[in-house]
Order: sequence, then C-alpha cells, then structure tokens
Amino acid sequence: MLSVEGLRSKYGRIEVLHGVDLEVKSGEIVSVIGANGAGKTTLLRCLSGVQPASGGSLMFRGDDISKLPAHRRVGLGLAQSPEGRQIFTNLSVEENLRLGAYLFADARVDKDMADAFAMFPVLKEKRNLSAGGLSGGQQQMLAIARALMARPTCVLLDEPSMGLAPILVDQILEVVKSLKSLDVTVLLVEQNAFAALSIADRGYVMETGRITMSGPAAELIADPRIREAYLGI
Repeated sequence: MLSVEGLRSKYGRIEVLHGVDLEVKSGEIVSVIGANGAGKTTLLRCLSGVQPASGGSLMFRGDDISKLPAHRRVGLGLAQSPEGRQIFTNLSVEENLRLGAYLFADARVDKDMADAFAMFPVLKEKRNLSAGGLSGGQQQMLAIARALMARPTCVLLDEPSMGLAPILVDQILEVVKSLKSLDVTVLLVEQNAFAALSIADRGYVMETGRITMSGPAAELIADPRIREAYLGI
C-alpha cells in the first residue's frame, strides 16, 4: 500500500528526517511511536504532501507520488487527519464533512455522511452547529470523519489522542480499530505508545528523524527497551 525509502525532509537548512524507510501493507494498522521532536509529524506531512521531501522515494499503491501535490494524493486515496485537528472552526460540522468530500459530487456523499454520523453519533446531534463550539474530543472525531469523507484506502492519523480524557482516548482508538473492517489501511502516529501499539499490527520507533526499531506490535510492547523508554514500565 505504502512504501517509503530513504525519505529526507528539512525545514530551511535543518534536516529533520534522515533517510526514513517504512512500509504499510494493505489492511494493516501500523503505528509510529517516539518522543516529541522525533520527526513523526513531519513524516506524515511528507506522506500527505503538505511538507516537501528533500530526498528519497514514496510509493503509494505502486505509483511514485513523491512529486505529486497534496490534493492529487488525496485523489489517489491517501488522506490525513492532522495533528491539532485543524478543523474549520467558523463552519458547521456538516460543512466540515462536506469539505472532506470536495472531490466528489455524487449521491454517495450523503451516504458517506450518514456513515460518519453512525460512527460518531454526537456529530449528527451537532451537525448544524459551529465546529468551533465542539469539545476537544468532538473536534477530533470531526477531523477523523472529515478525512474518511475523502474515501481513502489509507488514512494517516496524527496524534488522535492528544489532549483527550482517557475515556475519549479509548473511544477514538476503538474507531481506529474499526477502520480495518471498512478496508481502510491506517498509519497512526501517536505519543501514547502503549495505546498505539495495542491496536496495531506492526510498529516503528522513531528517534531524532530516524527509524531505530520496527517489528510486530506485540513484540515491541514486550521489548524491555520499549517498555522502559516509552511505556514507563
């Protein structure tokens, strides 16, 4: 589904990704964990096309998308729910969702919205209200639902649990797990390492712009180095 080789990216003269290799197979949930500043968000931004890569290759479903602009990547089936949610606060919940479906003008958009409301019933209750008035958890639900309105085959989720109460974290993670049944592949970036690995098939560990460990999620959870550094065990 997604293959990254030697990916590099920089802000100005400062390189923050130093040759990242990563792959995501169709139907998987793959988690990337690491401390703040490790380069996780920059990685996802490079994959979605909002941050330019300075080197390496990026293949999506067999096509080289390294040079494609972000909107073309969405059209191919790669969507992102960004860090910090970045919803349109001055628009309604429904308007945010319709913007997620901006590529489409068919009758299926209403079905997609009904599916989003079934996944997050609170959004249906608030569909005509300003998105800026939602709670943090509801805004995160809206950000994920908006990404799914683009009908992705692969969705990039950046820190979906950030700033949420534990009960809401559990709810969001259950939704992420459910995406597998919808044939949506997931690449999840998450600072909550245990939560991220507990729902993943495989995982990667990023440190200072490099992948330092990878493997089946269960093996990473059991690894003493991971348990000490990221799980507090």
